[in-house]
Amino acid sequence: MLVITADVVRDILSVKSCMNVMERALTDLANGQALQVLRTVLPLEGENVLGQMPSYLKNDGVIGTKVITVYPDNNQIGFPSHQGVVLLFNAINGKLQAIVDGNEITAIRTAAVSSIATDLLANKNSHTLSILGTGEQARSHLEAMLLVRPIKYVRVWSRHRKNGLAFKEEMEAKLNISVDVSDSAEEAVHQADIICTVTAAREPILKGEWVKEGAHINAVGACKANDRELATDLVKKSEFYVDRVESATKESGDFLIPLQEGVINESHIKGEIGELLIGKIPGRKSEKSITIFNSLGLAIEDIAAANFIYKEMSKKNEVSNY
Repeated sequence: MLVITADVVRDILSVKSCMNVMERALTDLANGQALQVLRTVLPLEGENVLGQMPSYLKNDGVIGTKVITVYPDNNQIGFPSHQGVVLLFNAINGKLQAIVDGNEITAIRTAAVSSIATDLLANKNSHTLSILGTGEQARSHLEAMLLVRPIKYVRVWSRHRKNGLAFKEEMEAKLNISVDVSDSAEEAVHQADIICTVTAAREPILKGEWVKEGAHINAVGACKANDRELATDLVKKSEFYVDRVESATKESGDFLIPLQEGVINESHIKGEIGELLIGKIPGRKSEKSITIFNSLGLAIEDIAAANFIYKEMSKKNEVSNY
């Protein structure tokens, strides 16, 4: 059995390589070659939870689960809000093959899936990117968006300006692209072609009146039924896509709150990204449409990423060293 640390995950799994892994996993899910059930959540004190996310990848012959804690207020004390591991088992004999750091996998695979959604849904000439939030997902999403669209302008917003300035300094040095720090979310998204909301917000931070025609939005920060990043008016006028319909209709506040308000109905969800990949559903209707990809994260994504890392280590004959 391997114990694969965050450093090893970063060394092996790039956003670009992860995109290929995620495309295959999402395609398998859409074709019925992967199985997963809704995550189970154990409520703890306050807003804290312990979650478990199991799945089975038939074509890869692996099963597994991600075990994760979500402590929303951790950012205030210098810890990640999401922490966990991925347990990877052989589906033939049930052997535990690896325990993999879940934080790095989450950061990379979430951005990789957003880049797939962006490539499928954003207008081809999109060149202005806005990122709301400056945490780990903001960093991986900036890298991911650069892979799929000719981004020329980047604006970022954080509730704490010092975090935005730190993000600017780090990412300009790493990716050789200019980043502007905005004083408000409204300013940051002005005329943006692509918007990524990657915050720990519990109330809307993005309003429909701020978003221009033709924009694409990746909403990945809110992961509970009572939390959301998107205002109702924005969801109402959008073409709304998800990673998994079953998850969205049980866990996504960005969808459920407008639904409870009676502003939309369940048919507002156009479909899943995997269904877009296999051509089962259409993409955006026109260049003026506002498209949203609402991501909750799927167990198959974590298991597929962990399996890719395990196989790459096997190719390098590193398995026997752990």
